[in-house]
Amino acid sequence: MIRKIIIDYKFNDKSYLYKTIINFLLKNKKFFKILKSYDTIVPAPINKKRNRQRGYNQSYLLAKEIAKRTSITLENECLYKTKNIIEQSKLNKEERQKNIQGAYELKNAEKLKNKKILLLDDIYTTGSTANECCKILNIANPKQIDVFTIAKD
Repeated sequence: MIRKIIIDYKFNDKSYLYKTIINFLLKNKKFFKILKSYDTIVPAPINKKRNRQRGYNQSYLLAKEIAKRTSITLENECLYKTKNIIEQSKLNKEERQKNIQGAYELKNAEKLKNKKILLLDDIYTTGSTANECCKILNIANPKQIDVFTIAKD
């Protein structure tokens, strides 16, 4: 059910669904406590062209709402997607890994140094996006990086 909501949210111009998703997640007190243990939340970025087409970055909206309701700092000015790649959802595992390589860049790395980072991505399929983002975030020498996804495909 959550997968269907995420697909609607991401691909069917239903950006308003991010509040429903966050309300559902944050009702779980144990999960809320875990979230508050992080210093920084970083949304998985999308490139500028896709952002203009869609009108929003689905991971950013979720991360922004989590940051607003917790003590976590939202950091949206460090991890950038610099390549306009083929949509990962259209590729198999091997193609996804190759497609995503070199797609991200780190800026303002000092903001992430020695921080406990939570990378937020919407759907975990093969882990290619999360792995590549973590590889780039590691350049900043954070204390820890964990990945949080809303759904698994």
